[in-house]
Amino acid sequence: MHVLALLRRKTESFAQSEFDALLDDEAERARVLYAQGIVRAAWSRDDVPGACFMLEVESIPQAQAAMGSLPFAERDMTEVQLIPLRGYRGFGPRNP
Repeated sequence: MHVLALLRRKTESFAQSEFDALLDDEAERARVLYAQGIVRAAWSRDDVPGACFMLEVESIPQAQAAMGSLPFAERDMTEVQLIPLRGYRGFGPRNP
């Protein structure tokens, strides 16, 4: 199953220096999840500080566990929204 994960840093509760101290660890954990085939694509958000991941998982609990393993999430420094996705009907076969 594909899941869109939207992450937003809790900048209202944590100083930039607290995020800066964990940036390398956060990126390394994302690389590990990518190598495991869980993260299929990743972007930095341009609207707010945070990230967006396309996940390929068996279940929402697996997605929660993966995103919860990121250093920011482990420290409750990020808000995570998981959006399960399904195939878009417009790309399916047309009924005559």
